[in-house]
Amino acid sequence: MKVFITGNMGYVGSVLTQYLKKIYPKIQLIGYDTSFFGHSLTGADFIPEQAMSVQHFGDIRDIQQSLLTEVDAVIHLAGISNDPIGNEFEDVTADINNHASVRLAKMAINEGVKNFVFASSCSMYGQAELGARKESDPTNPLTAYARSKIRTEEDLKNINLKEMMFTSLRFATACGWSNRLRLDLVLNDFVACAITSGEITVLSDGSPWRPLIDVEDMSRVIDWAMKRNKDNGGQFLAVNAGSDNSNYQVKQIATAVAKLIPDTKISINKEALPDKRSYSVDFNLYKSLAPDFQPIVSLDQSIARLRDGLIKVGFSDKNFRNSSYMRLNTLRKHMDSNRIKKNLRWNIF
Repeated sequence: MKVFITGNMGYVGSVLTQYLKKIYPKIQLIGYDTSFFGHSLTGADFIPEQAMSVQHFGDIRDIQQSLLTEVDAVIHLAGISNDPIGNEFEDVTADINNHASVRLAKMAINEGVKNFVFASSCSMYGQAELGARKESDPTNPLTAYARSKIRTEEDLKNINLKEMMFTSLRFATACGWSNRLRLDLVLNDFVACAITSGEITVLSDGSPWRPLIDVEDMSRVIDWAMKRNKDNGGQFLAVNAGSDNSNYQVKQIATAVAKLIPDTKISINKEALPDKRSYSVDFNLYKSLAPDFQPIVSLDQSIARLRDGLIKVGFSDKNFRNSSYMRLNTLRKHMDSNRIKKNLRWNIF
């Protein structure tokens, strides 16, 4: 099997490539990444890209159709990865996450790719106060990042896919340990707070809902999606990816972290303005379609892996929210050093 992975050098991709190579030792993995975060390794004993058969470096906006020749599945992870970056680079977010994604999918159709997997997000539900959101419920994207995800689904829903299967995975909020760790994710942030200062600082009032999924379980979901057939959800499928057991309020996540990291205090900003990004999600459709690929990593396991990983690398930066562990900070550092332009293209090659 020949699988083409965009964004393979990121937080999710670094785990996914190892997962796939372990499950399918003979798989051919072709990577395509702009490498903005390739240097951001965390406690890795080797470069994750050693699992790749071929590694391409390039901007997803410039990808050529010829790279998809004889590819069985495309796993599209590349893109602007969160709300802070999307808010600062709104036009670029639309260009990369939406326009380039649609272009890539059309090229995959033309090349006869069997399966196209799009990494989307449950954040498209935005503010949702009337119970867990199902795929059939209205979306309410509140940020440039969330809008880019739903627009890609809308743009591809009515085109002729020919023989290609398209799966949009509306992932719960990612969490867990990776060899390219991000700390701009709610659970990861809380564990880092507890490790470095003994106090979890919750920037909201703690009430917003967030579903969580460990990055290892994201790989498990992708494994299912890249082999999915038409009888298993239809040719075009947008599905919530996660588990009903992993819907938490932010204050519940903080409490879970404090229980596993002794002497941790929780500081909640009771004066914070309401966080409109609050949504619990219904994952029953995914459960019915993929019973053998359900998330298995518990919240406590995710916390323990993060705790142990950070301790192992001697992590002690109390000001980590200003560090390169936050993806926006890495991009700003590249820009300050004139390595990339304001349109998030490399300026040095």
